[in-house]
Parts: sequence; C-alpha cells; structure tokens
Amino acid sequence: RGPAGRGMAAAAFERRVLRGTAEHHYLRVRLELPDGGARPNAAQFKQLVVTALRELHGEVGAALPVDVLTYEEKTLSAILRVISSGLVKLWSALTLLGFYQNRRCAFRVLQTSPFLLALSGNSRELVLD
Repeated sequence: RGPAGRGMAAAAFERRVLRGTAEHHYLRVRLELPDGGARPNAAQFKQLVVTALRELHGEVGAALPVDVLTYEEKTLSAILRVISSGLVKLWSALTLLGFYQNRRCAFRVLQTSPFLLALSGNSRELVLD
C-alpha cells in the first residue's frame, strides 16, 4: 500500500525540461604568452580569435559570429559568446592556435556554459590588487 492508501494524496512533482538547445554558449578563456612581449589589446585579441577560426575553418569559420564580452589585458582573460552551433568550431580553433606575432601562444578554455551567469563568479580566478 502506497501513501495514497493511508489517506494522503500523492505529492505532485512538476518536471521542467529545457526544450531545444541554448541559442548561445559562453566560454571563459585565457591566452598564454611567453613573458617579455607585447600583450594584445581588446581589438587585437578579437582579431586573434578571428584568425584562429580562419586558419582552421577558412572564410566560413572566420564569419562565425563571436563576441568578446569582457577582456582583461592584465590577465589576458576573456569571456566569449558564440552561437551554440559554432561552439565546437570556436573551441577547436582556439585550441589549435599556436602563434601570436611570431611568438608561441596557447588558448586555454577555462570554463564553458550555455548560461553567462555560470561564468561570472569563479572565486579561483579572483585577482586581488
């Protein structure tokens, strides 16, 4: 005999499922460069992302809409927004990029999420002045 048999109504649970996929994905990335060279400003950083896409995916990849929402030149960290269908293209292009101004470099994807808020508060990345 279940709970209903004891005179109690069965609890009603509502299950919510996200329909479809999120329109955008957000990536928290960091560019790693050897010390002693110039650091890219925001415009140069965006151009580097486009270059990475072009090198791996051609002009079609370079046309992928990617937005640099935040960029900190001090830490070379950024939050990027890309349409969800382009997430794999962007991630792979960033991973395989190896040079910036004839210097070795590497992009590290630190975090990714379909929700911007999920990337906003990572205490492990906190930089205290």
